Amino acid sequence: MADVPENAPQHCPGTSSSEAGKGSSCQGCPNQNICASGAAAAPDPAIEEIKEKMKTVKHKILVLSGKGGVGKSTFSAHLAHGLAENDTKQVALLDVDICGPSIPKMMGLEGEQVHQSGSGWSPVYVEDNLAVMSVGFLLTSPDDAVIWRGPKKNGMIKQFLRDVDWGELDYLIIDTPPGTSDEHLSIVQYLRAAHIDGAVVITTPQEVSLQDVRKEINFCHKVKLPIIGVVENMSGFICPKCKNESQIFPPTTGGAEKMCQDLNLTLLGKVPLDPRIGKSCDKGKSFLSEVPDSPATTSYRKIIQRIREHCDMHYCQISKNT
Repeated sequence: MADVPENAPQHCPGTSSSEAGKGSSCQGCPNQNICASGAAAAPDPAIEEIKEKMKTVKHKILVLSGKGGVGKSTFSAHLAHGLAENDTKQVALLDVDICGPSIPKMMGLEGEQVHQSGSGWSPVYVEDNLAVMSVGFLLTSPDDAVIWRGPKKNGMIKQFLRDVDWGELDYLIIDTPPGTSDEHLSIVQYLRAAHIDGAVVITTPQEVSLQDVRKEINFCHKVKLPIIGVVENMSGFICPKCKNESQIFPPTTGGAEKMCQDLNLTLLGKVPLDPRIGKSCDKGKSFLSEVPDSPATTSYRKIIQRIREHCDMHYCQISKNT
């Protein structure tokens, strides 16, 4: 994976590329001579610093989706809420969707700001055992557009991982933007040595979503990122009154279940549509506690339990090997 200098041009090939310092996009770059000489190929010292920082974080979970609008941030928020219901566990939610940070709104923290202390940036707390960090806390207004090139995004992610005072954590959940671009490469690169438990991949039932999710799964395989499993969001609609189920997004090719069978992946569960999920997110509340009797809440809880069990097994394996 090619490392990209923080002040690199838009189409920088990366310092470890054979084209480093030689490509047409390198012309005029202040790092051109350094890259061409190979001196820039040294590993980023931040990787070791982040590894040291993450020693106090027991489990690290990435939430991915190949497509926008499939409910990835909603799932991330409720995974954090669900894990934090056990008040003996310390949970943090990191939003690395730099251009579309929706986590502050969903967690009821809009308008909050990050504070600097002697030990680094202090995250914002929803509960005593649930912390949140997002670029949204650094904006003067939630309507501000973040217009950054890749290197600046990478620098922000590096700061989130290295400079935030996370303290002792049982779970760090990382909500990523859609796709397989800068943010994903950066987060995997920086956490590779810190033992990521794996990725939870979010999709919806229709083929147009599954197509992009297959690309996301291929990305995970290429960068050697373990996949905890797949969640099918918006999986049918159960009427709160008559209890009849309708397929709003028909799984024309078999949905996530068939895809998981074909790719030998774990289907963690299916979450049905419930309009109250959106309302809870708009209010910054936990749907799990707001609507405990919903079929969607039951699905969330089963999925969260499976993720918890996977993390426990992963921790035991790491403990045996160290």
